[in-house]
Amino acid sequence: MNDHDGVNLAVVGLGNWGKNVARSFAACRGVRLGYVCDESPGVLARQAPLYPTATATDDYEAVLRDPRVDAVALVTPAPAHYEMVREALLAGKHVFVEKPLTLLAREAENLVDLAKSRERKLMVGHLLEYHPAVTLMKQQIDAGALGQIHYMYCQRLNLGVVRQCENAFWSLAPHDISIILYLFGSEPEEVTATGTCFLQKGIEDVVFAHLRFPDGRMAQIHVSWLDPHKERKMTVVGSEKMLVFDDMHPSEKIRVFDKGATIPTEATSPLAPITVRHGDIHVPHLSSQPPLDIETQHFIDCVLFDRTPRSDGEDGLRVVRVLERVERQLHPAHVFAGVSEGFAPEDGVSAGFSPSATAERLA
Repeated sequence: MNDHDGVNLAVVGLGNWGKNVARSFAACRGVRLGYVCDESPGVLARQAPLYPTATATDDYEAVLRDPRVDAVALVTPAPAHYEMVREALLAGKHVFVEKPLTLLAREAENLVDLAKSRERKLMVGHLLEYHPAVTLMKQQIDAGALGQIHYMYCQRLNLGVVRQCENAFWSLAPHDISIILYLFGSEPEEVTATGTCFLQKGIEDVVFAHLRFPDGRMAQIHVSWLDPHKERKMTVVGSEKMLVFDDMHPSEKIRVFDKGATIPTEATSPLAPITVRHGDIHVPHLSSQPPLDIETQHFIDCVLFDRTPRSDGEDGLRVVRVLERVERQLHPAHVFAGVSEGFAPEDGVSAGFSPSATAERLA
C-alpha cells in the first residue's frame, strides 16, 4: 500500500455495466477513486464529471505507470481480460476483473500463478456469489439444515437479448456455474452438455449442461434467450429440506420447503414403502443491500486487510474450466488456441464470449 489513506483505485471500462461498478466503488469505505478510464471519448465525457476528484483518461498504460495506484477494476470485454490483468499484475496492482476471468483455462492458470508470485489480490466479479440469498443458501447447506444435498438445478431464461458473438451459455451460465461451485465447494468430475442453434449458425440459443460431482451430487444448468418465460431460479434438493431461490420474485427470494422422502431404516422387504413428507414453507428475511455494493466493498477490504477474496483467481479458474469443458461438448472439433486476439465486441458487455463463435467470425 502507498502512503495515503485507503486504496487508490482506477476503474477501467465505464460502459453499460462499468458505470455501475464505478459508482459502487466510489461509495465504498476505504477507497479513493484515482482514475476513471475508457477508450471511448463519448463514454468518458459522460462519466468523468460524476467523479470530479478522479483523473479521466483513455490511456490504460498511464494508469499502470502511476505508482500511486494500488488497484484496478477492469470492466472490459472478455477477450481483453488476459492481457489487461497480466499487465496490471506485472505493474504491481491488485486486480478486480469482471467475469469470466479469461476465455481459456490455461490463461486463467497463468494469471492465478502470476498473482501469487507477485503477492497481489486477484478477484473475479462473480456478482451472485455476493447476493444475500446465495449467502443464506451457503449457510443453510454448510450447517446441514437441508440434510444431505442430492442435486440442484438452475434456470436462466428469457426472450432476448440475443448475442451475435457469444452463445447463450457463455452469456448467461457463468453466474450459475460460480454459484454451484461455491455452494458445493468442489469441481465436477464429469461435464456433459447439449445445445442447439436456431437463430444463428454456430451460436447456441439454448443449452442444457449436466455436472456430476465426485461425491455423487449433481447439478443441471438450463440457459436460453429463446424462451417465453423470464426466469432466474435455482432449486436445491436435500434429504431433509428443499430450497428455491427465485431472483425474479419481488419479495420472497428464498423459500425453504420442509419436504422430503424417507427410506425405512429397517425395511423387511425391498418393496417397503418410502415415506413422503410435506411440511411448512419458510420464507427467511434477507438483507436488501445490493450484491454489487457487497462485492466491491469486499474487494477493498481484502486489499486493506490482506484477506483472500471469496471469488478469487482460483474461483475464476474453476468457472473457466467448466465453461471450456461445455464448449468442447458443444463444438468437439474446435481448437481453442488464439481465439482471443483481434476481437472487439460491443462496449460495456461483461459476459463471456464463446471461443467457438469468436473463432468462426475470425476465420
